[in-house]
Amino acid sequence: MRLAVVAGLFATAASAAEPIIPTFVEETDYSNVRSSYDGGWEYMVGGGVAAFDCSGDGFPDLGFAGGTSRASLWRNISAQGGPLRFEPVASGIELEAVTGAYPLDVDGDGVQDLVLLRQGESVLMRGLGECRFEPANELWRFEAPNAWTSAFAATWERGQNWPTLALGTYIDPEEEFFPWGSCTDNLLFRPEGQTFGEPLPLRPSFCALSMMFTDWDRSGTPSLRIANDREYYKGGQEQLWRVLPEGEPAPFTQAEGWSPLRIWGMGIASRDIDLDGYPEYALSSMADNKLQTLATVLPADAPLRPEYIDVAYPRGAIAQRPYTGGDVRPSTAWHLEFADVNNDARPDLFIAKGNVAEMPDFAARDPNNLLLLREDGTFLEVGSEAGVASMAVSRGATLADFNLDGLPDLAVTNRGENAQLWRNTTREAGHWIQIRLEQPGANRDGVGAWIEVRLADGIHSREVTVGGGQAGGSMGWWHMGLAEAASAEVRVLWPDGTEGPWERLSANGFYVLARGGPARVWAPH
Repeated sequence: MRLAVVAGLFATAASAAEPIIPTFVEETDYSNVRSSYDGGWEYMVGGGVAAFDCSGDGFPDLGFAGGTSRASLWRNISAQGGPLRFEPVASGIELEAVTGAYPLDVDGDGVQDLVLLRQGESVLMRGLGECRFEPANELWRFEAPNAWTSAFAATWERGQNWPTLALGTYIDPEEEFFPWGSCTDNLLFRPEGQTFGEPLPLRPSFCALSMMFTDWDRSGTPSLRIANDREYYKGGQEQLWRVLPEGEPAPFTQAEGWSPLRIWGMGIASRDIDLDGYPEYALSSMADNKLQTLATVLPADAPLRPEYIDVAYPRGAIAQRPYTGGDVRPSTAWHLEFADVNNDARPDLFIAKGNVAEMPDFAARDPNNLLLLREDGTFLEVGSEAGVASMAVSRGATLADFNLDGLPDLAVTNRGENAQLWRNTTREAGHWIQIRLEQPGANRDGVGAWIEVRLADGIHSREVTVGGGQAGGSMGWWHMGLAEAASAEVRVLWPDGTEGPWERLSANGFYVLARGGPARVWAPH
């Protein structure tokens, strides 16, 4: 039997030690990055940042949405283990009205492309190498609408050599009652050969702010999870869409186990934090956040139902009010992301915070959260102690190892002021391993795969996704903390269901896991 998870009931360790408090040093000035997410009401949401390697040296570069300022790309010129340093690149992505950015190798040529969400027509930017890009909407027959685009996700459906894309849209700027009008249709773009077919409306649509294709039941077929803003959706709710290779998509219903949830859905993050093999979902909102886990009792061979319970409050992950700064009004949360910032083999949770636009009922001084996952399954707030409690009006973020020293660093975008970068300088952190996937042909980066790391306490797994967060994401090295383990067994469950072999890999190293071959050790030049 699969055991039900009940709120407030966790496996506790009576003598569990408190986690190592990480330390982050802000290096915004030294980093040379200059990017602000600007604009009026049309840019109250968005502001994403993309982390990916566009130069081919293995170090994550950064692409920023700019709103009414131009989008920008910054090449990483940091030394391994050193301070964070970037330089601007004339890349071709310097468009105005950009709200978000996601890396995705659309055409499978081994060069990362970039999806730019915009106020107006969103653009697929084809990667040319050396951090240069060109528009590819016409080449790839990508018929993006003239809309307020606010969310994105991508997957490869079974048997396809071209990705399926989902675009999330927000309120209609053409309506008389803007900005209090109705929501425009979210769209699904399915492939037709090496191009995209006519977009399929996902109705009903409820002003999406985050999307993620995720294999929530480990069936091998990802569904599309959508976080919606209840400020506008007039009877709507959070959604989970069944997207099968045959037939039109359809939202899961209450009869199928999907319980109505109405929040100001801002962002989505997923990770298996209880080692049961199924992902939990963190959802950001205004006033509180959700942490959902499956709550179904079924025989192991029976199909799962998408029946979730919220365990944010008993686990200490609700983050509903500022924890420092003196403002006690409710918080406003945007990008959230799991990352093991102290390498203790437990994924921690970062949440970017910031008022929408001088809303008087919500905190104006709203620090970002850094929640460490304890051994007993609860979270500990350490934003102030770690040094990341910025009072800027934040939106997007990414946690990536910019200097390739085995510790996730942090970049956060801010509305109306410069982005911020922090280097993770945690001492006495645990061991780690970083994995990059590689397979021939389409879907070279293994989107939809599961990376599994077997340690003494169980199998730690993470799903390779494109989407979620707040208008931005990452691609490249997938970081896993190992605590005190000097090595770990690692395998990949590829998107088509093929199980790679378990391989024992030494800690504190970078490995390329190529389909059909042994792991290759990688080191920066």
